[in-house]
Amino acid sequence: MSLNIYYSQDCDLNLLAEKTICVLGYGSQGRAHARNLADSGCRVVVGLREGSSSWQLCEADGLQPMEVNQAVAEADLICFLLPDPVQPQVYENNVAPNMKDDATLLFAHGFNLHYGQISPPPEVDVIMVAPKGPGKLVRDLYEQGQGVPCLVAVEQDASGQAKALGLAYAEGIGGARAGVIETTFAEETETDLFGEQAVLCGGLSALMKAGFETLVEAGYAPEMAYFECIHETKLIVDLVYQGGLKKMRRFISDTAKYGDITRGPRVVDEGAKEEMGEILAEIQDGRFAREWILENQAKRPVYNALLKADEDHQMEEVGAKLRKMMGWLED
Repeated sequence: MSLNIYYSQDCDLNLLAEKTICVLGYGSQGRAHARNLADSGCRVVVGLREGSSSWQLCEADGLQPMEVNQAVAEADLICFLLPDPVQPQVYENNVAPNMKDDATLLFAHGFNLHYGQISPPPEVDVIMVAPKGPGKLVRDLYEQGQGVPCLVAVEQDASGQAKALGLAYAEGIGGARAGVIETTFAEETETDLFGEQAVLCGGLSALMKAGFETLVEAGYAPEMAYFECIHETKLIVDLVYQGGLKKMRRFISDTAKYGDITRGPRVVDEGAKEEMGEILAEIQDGRFAREWILENQAKRPVYNALLKADEDHQMEEVGAKLRKMMGWLED
């Protein structure tokens, strides 16, 4: 299956010239998007609740903060850069009653649209522009004349210009400098959740913890276990990030490579892949979404208990002690 990839020459930033862009939220992504758009010549307002701790920071950045309802009412393009769990309430209470009839809604993740937590009226455009990197990187690379690759998707195209608007926005935040890959809300949501759960966060966290526990239970020093199973993970991941498995394997010993290709498949075996398939099925059929929505409605008891258990794990205590030896990490 071929992908459509767009670059700056495919994007018309002028489509945003007469529009007011409302950025909802001023966290990592919200701040980066708002600053980049403003520096690209767009008119940006930032929707914040009264008393928000971000109000003064927004003003210090040279941007215009507004109470959410007012910001939404003035906007032609409303960008949801808030955490997923709070978006539906903000949409119902602040956006739906105040937005213009022909406003465009933009999201950086498809969760709430894909799982029906937000249902915009059919006469508005609904698009997604999702940078594949953290907000700090989005801002830093923009300032360097570069950009973070983005995804673009269209859920509703009432105006006939939805994709063009999405591409203009991607250009405004710098993403089109690197490339903008066309996808769908469903594909972005499901692959993003799967990657987080099975590999990047869930899988990697569980693998590091299991390796640490195996060595400690076998009588090895916890400090040694931490260095070998957790600390050095960054060294390997950085090499993969820069050049894939091929580059990583150029920089490790032959002994490590042989262990990699012969023992790795015993750890992540067919049983692990079957479990990954089940995790993907839970994402695709909505089971995970329902579980997470109910967890938030119940004030997150399981979430809080599991996080607390990991925060109290021996590897966290050992890691904190060892990191004090590494002054360079304090920055």
